Amino acid sequence: MPEVAAELPPASDQGALPAMSFLEHLEELRRRIIYSIIAVAVGFFACWNYADNIFSLMQRPIMEALHRNGMAEKLVYLSPTEPFNLYLKIGMLAGLFVASPFVLYQIWLFISPGLYRAEKRYVFPFMFSTVGLFVAGGAFGYKLVYPAALDFLIGYGKQFQPMITIHEYTDLFLTVILGLGVVFELPILVFFLALMGVISAGWMWRNVRYSILVIFIIAAIITPTTDILNMCIFAAPMVALYMLSIGIAWLVHPKQRKARQERKGK
Repeated sequence: MPEVAAELPPASDQGALPAMSFLEHLEELRRRIIYSIIAVAVGFFACWNYADNIFSLMQRPIMEALHRNGMAEKLVYLSPTEPFNLYLKIGMLAGLFVASPFVLYQIWLFISPGLYRAEKRYVFPFMFSTVGLFVAGGAFGYKLVYPAALDFLIGYGKQFQPMITIHEYTDLFLTVILGLGVVFELPILVFFLALMGVISAGWMWRNVRYSILVIFIIAAIITPTTDILNMCIFAAPMVALYMLSIGIAWLVHPKQRKARQERKGK
């Protein structure tokens, strides 16, 4: 019994960790998923009318790259359904992004029963950080990586007449921009894994060499070009985020959380 008691948080925080059965967890998860789907649907209908304006921003990098290389600034499509499907996809993705704060709040509500009372105040920093990191990754790709990649690709084949379809261009754009946005969420992923005790800062530091190798492999997959410079541009922020994530893992790991609670209880 003494060993079990030693694992419990201070009495002031015991009420912050209510016990839930497996079925109650499933019911809570179902509720959060339904709310999130409704929010995304509302966001989709709100963004549908602006799909044309959104695509104008998406195609600006390719238009500028074509202009710099003296080529016709026009994309094409091969099927009558392509423009409609394109705007459908854009409306869905834009709706998901608009609804993301609400969706993230639902995720937080699902995991918050497993947190101490003092840790639940981090809901807004969590939401701000998640959205902010995704936007930072997308902006990094849109402003720096993607234009440089397009200049390299189009300039390399400038002796040919390009016929770039809206479908192929959109897929390339989303691969780069969304890929970097997701990659920039690495600290959030580490936050959850360390919070559950799956990984620790010590484990991450011991495996830093292998992690950097994996980062460069991911960068090579995401980057649309084959040159080393663009791959390094992709990989550099990922390595920096990995180092930042080591600090986050140390802060939120159960051992550190328990130590902080014990110090507060003294």
